[in-house]
Amino acid sequence: MRVGIIGGGNISETHARAAREIEGLRVEAIYGSNAERTGSLAAEMAAVAYDDLDRFLDHGLDFVIIGSPSGRHAEQGIAAARRGLHVLVEKPIDITTGRVDALLGETRSAGVRLGVCFQDRLHPEINATKAMVDAGGLGRPVMASGHVKWYRPPEYYSTSKWRGTYRLDGGGALMNQAIHTVDLLLWMFGNDRRVSGATATRLHAIEVEDTAAAVLEFESGALGLIEATTSVYPGYPRRLELTGTEGTIVIEHDRVTRTDLKSGASGPDGGGAGDTNASASSARVADTRAHQRIIRDFVNAIQTGAGPVCDGADGRRSVALVEAIYASARSGQPVEITQGGA
Repeated sequence: MRVGIIGGGNISETHARAAREIEGLRVEAIYGSNAERTGSLAAEMAAVAYDDLDRFLDHGLDFVIIGSPSGRHAEQGIAAARRGLHVLVEKPIDITTGRVDALLGETRSAGVRLGVCFQDRLHPEINATKAMVDAGGLGRPVMASGHVKWYRPPEYYSTSKWRGTYRLDGGGALMNQAIHTVDLLLWMFGNDRRVSGATATRLHAIEVEDTAAAVLEFESGALGLIEATTSVYPGYPRRLELTGTEGTIVIEHDRVTRTDLKSGASGPDGGGAGDTNASASSARVADTRAHQRIIRDFVNAIQTGAGPVCDGADGRRSVALVEAIYASARSGQPVEITQGGA
């Protein structure tokens, strides 16, 4: 199969290197606005570099992987779908549910697959935890909390044209850094029906929030908490805590670090926590392996007709929740969440 990469930044390098290692998959073309970076990545992949999206989409591809700034995902995905190409999108699927719904409608009309890069779902220990929750191993859901307390230095934003902007980032610590954790909370415990949130910009000179907190009310009756920040020095491992009537599981980064069940049964315990900020060079190797899993899953969806581990409709849920948190922060009132869509 022939894949094209949209975007020439760090995540597109991860996409391309992950795809290159998958047997039967060839990186054919790369499109990006930065000619130097796009050309360098294309040379590394022995692919063709493009600075024109239409010419790129006419190259002769089976699917594209989109790793451009978040606010461009839907428009580029729609353009690919109209060429009959399957679309795998980096998180978040886009920055508003309106744009997401437009992408869902176009891919549905074109009869192409749409997937979202929530690769954490395929990490063995996280996947095993999901199976345990679904099988009732934790009992009835009681509480779920996600803590993403990271640190980003000022230059993380100042050297980027899109990070920390409403137009292309869509938000800050919640929409960008914490979106994986938001997805896992919803994946594990189901839809949220109401949320109360607060946001602030405490450290960085950016348009959007670098600090946020929210209280969730799940449809199941369980409660939840989200903390998201890029302003906590020096940064700590992402932490996910899931509690049901039969016990608790704790995940740090992508490892199960504690399982406490009334039955005394063991859970999918693993080693220590992962990288505290998910940005060190040692984490890039792990990112490549994780993206190999999500790309393989998407290729399998194309070939077999099965759904990808996170399709477009499922990817919409995290954007809807973050949108609701932002709305609550603006109004100072709880916000009801609808899970509609095209």
